[in-house]
Amino acid sequence: MMRLTSRSTYLGCALFLLAGTAWAQNGAQLYNAHCAACHSSGVARVPPESALRSMSAAQVLATLQSGVMKTIGQGLTAAAQQAVASYLGTATPQAAANSPSAFCGARAQPLADHGSSWTGWSTDGANTRFQNAAEAGITAAQVPRLKLKWAFSLGAETEARSQPAVYGGRIFFGNGQGEVYALDAQSGCVEWMTKVDNGLRSGVAVGKTKGAGPVAVFFGAGPNAYALNATTGAVLWKTRVAQHVAAMITAAPLLRDGSLYVSVSSFEELLAAAPGYKCCSFRGSVVALQAATGKQQWKTYTMATPAHPTVKDNKGVQMYGPSGGAVWSTATLDPARRLIYVATGDNYSVPATKTSDSIFALNPKTGAIAWSQQLTSGDVFNDGCAQPGNVTCSHPSGHDSDFGQPPILVSLPHGRQELIIGQKSGAIYAVDPSHQGKLIWTTQVGKGGPLGGTEWGSASDGRNMYVAVSDRRLKSYAPLLPDTTQGGGLWALSLSSGKTVWQAPPVADCGQRTKCSPAQSQAVSAIPGVIFSGSDDGHLRAYSAATGTILWDVDTARAYKTVNGPAAHGGSLDGPGPVIAGGMLYVNSGWGEWGGTPGNVLLAYSVDGQ
Repeated sequence: MMRLTSRSTYLGCALFLLAGTAWAQNGAQLYNAHCAACHSSGVARVPPESALRSMSAAQVLATLQSGVMKTIGQGLTAAAQQAVASYLGTATPQAAANSPSAFCGARAQPLADHGSSWTGWSTDGANTRFQNAAEAGITAAQVPRLKLKWAFSLGAETEARSQPAVYGGRIFFGNGQGEVYALDAQSGCVEWMTKVDNGLRSGVAVGKTKGAGPVAVFFGAGPNAYALNATTGAVLWKTRVAQHVAAMITAAPLLRDGSLYVSVSSFEELLAAAPGYKCCSFRGSVVALQAATGKQQWKTYTMATPAHPTVKDNKGVQMYGPSGGAVWSTATLDPARRLIYVATGDNYSVPATKTSDSIFALNPKTGAIAWSQQLTSGDVFNDGCAQPGNVTCSHPSGHDSDFGQPPILVSLPHGRQELIIGQKSGAIYAVDPSHQGKLIWTTQVGKGGPLGGTEWGSASDGRNMYVAVSDRRLKSYAPLLPDTTQGGGLWALSLSSGKTVWQAPPVADCGQRTKCSPAQSQAVSAIPGVIFSGSDDGHLRAYSAATGTILWDVDTARAYKTVNGPAAHGGSLDGPGPVIAGGMLYVNSGWGEWGGTPGNVLLAYSVDGQ
């Protein structure tokens, strides 16, 4: 699944190729000699040079030293890493340190054992992204009165990835520099900050664990899972969960009953575009760790058979398969059936398998597969598929129809339950968890495509499923410019039938900005009577759950004075969605991928805002 709206692998094959090159040339010469073939190819999801240059030099360097390309960076000298970073990255400096007044000091509050919360990807293990009235603390009538209460700078970011968690009167999140924060949820002052050695790619989950008390868990590059003491910020443990060079974690953690469930994905699909790359050997997995210790309890792969040699390309390079089946999203909990569910992405190389683009049901204690249901077959795709003579793809190649969001477990009248999920193809499915994922209904929303369909996450209030559509299209590849007229829209679908209850058309509000699109890729969130959906144009909008009319609209793409001191600016809204708890609404603003507007700010809104 080259859903790069869900993964920050900007350096891609450029840095992959740099790793094997002697440092005898400067960064520009290396790029032109060894990287332009990939990044000037016009392949839909291989970032062009202009996209690489949207990153700061500090970000490029961090990616090489401790990020998703750490393994590659180890093949370069420190001077070589710096030279590559200086060539590809902008001169944007690292953000200034937090001001002394940013810390709570005498205002510090103990971590409470009560209060409103949003503890992971969703407020519940069912991944509905629905917050009830008591926990939300904001009513539908109050939503039009929401105002900015405070803003917090995320430092040298171009895309704000870490969805916050709210627990015990604090809000927990991190940034790409490996800074993990606990703030007072109301004022935004810093209770503690801990620096870890990998930047965060995931949201944070918080909860109690037997023997370790309340913990904050999250994932960084490596790919590594971390646990911090939620009261003090002390690092409790760090565990590497996969060994493949391209493995990474984009999903938020699921923390339940003393176990931490980790969804493992990769960026190998991108590396396949590099000439000479032996595509492909990664296979997705789900890992269960003891939340108190980080010790692995079990690991289950989405493909039973490891990759083996298959065919050779037109230059005699050995290819491998099967591969892929990445798990991009958070696991979904079903306590009644004693199962967890995950969704998988496409195959990276032939042969196609029966477990790509599928929903899996796993035993949460053992990892044993109870059942799997494939919803799209034959979807073999990687970023080399557009190149002549490529032999790793099916013929014709698949459409990159990954599942980038988790299944949602919903209950209907008369005790019936469904798993509902949206796909990048634009198809929405409901399957029966009581009958091994048998298809109940399917509905098409949007056009779909590599950056299309539904991306990060949908929501449900128990009556309808609320689906935001991306359908991002590019007007220009070099420079990378999105089409400012295509994409977006929000659908309400009946849970019982899949029929459209209402459809809210996209709103194109880009003004004079060219790095802008009406695409609505960001995860949807809901409270009683209201659906929140962010757009690539920087606007966060609240829609009536009954009619789809817009109740509130705020443009986040502007400069902010922050409670921690450094300057910050909002941008496109993408990735993880709004979090609502205790009378506050929190949302990240800034997403520089695929022609979006970069930004580096966490925003907090309330009825008693500024």
